[in-house]
Amino acid sequence: MDAIAQRRELRQQLAEQRRALKPPQRIAAAQGLRRSLEQLPEYLTDARVAGYWASHGELPLNLVIPPLATRGQQFLLPVIGPNHRLRFAPWQAGDDVQPNRYGIPEPVEPKELLEPFQLDLVLVPLLAFDRQGNRLGTGGGYYDRGFAFLREQVRPTEPLLVGIGYAFQELPQIDAEAWDVPLDYIATDLELIDCHASGEDGEARA
Repeated sequence: MDAIAQRRELRQQLAEQRRALKPPQRIAAAQGLRRSLEQLPEYLTDARVAGYWASHGELPLNLVIPPLATRGQQFLLPVIGPNHRLRFAPWQAGDDVQPNRYGIPEPVEPKELLEPFQLDLVLVPLLAFDRQGNRLGTGGGYYDRGFAFLREQVRPTEPLLVGIGYAFQELPQIDAEAWDVPLDYIATDLELIDCHASGEDGEARA
């Protein structure tokens, strides 16, 4: 089996495992995720925080988003435009959304669209991750294309990329492709992983 076929099969297995979670497990994971993100100073202070609308079993952000508004931070959702262009629109509870081509809700007629480089912190969905910051997404390549400019910069920098996933989505190693943009941190339902501080044993160091 070639590498592309292996990735496709792995994506399918992980997606099925994620969708099989029961509601109590998702609720507990959402609570754990909030605790993990509260260890990241940028989550508590950055002005523009982008996330995602959880779908297909993704770890929900329902407990992560409300505190942002309380602290005066802006939350944004991804919007897919022509030519697979990824931008972000401000969203708050009660704003209308509509499904995009993948069935994922997006803000309706956003008044403002921000480019990836205008963000401070991005909560990135994923199917799998390793402790070096490598991420396996759904295969669309939107985040890798949108944040490609970060490959030319010394990391970490702004925007800070934080992968969001369940602890069971961790893999020992993901072989990075040339176009992949690595993550700075990964926040799971169990811990916050600093990808820039990983030692040879794969454990994050304070």
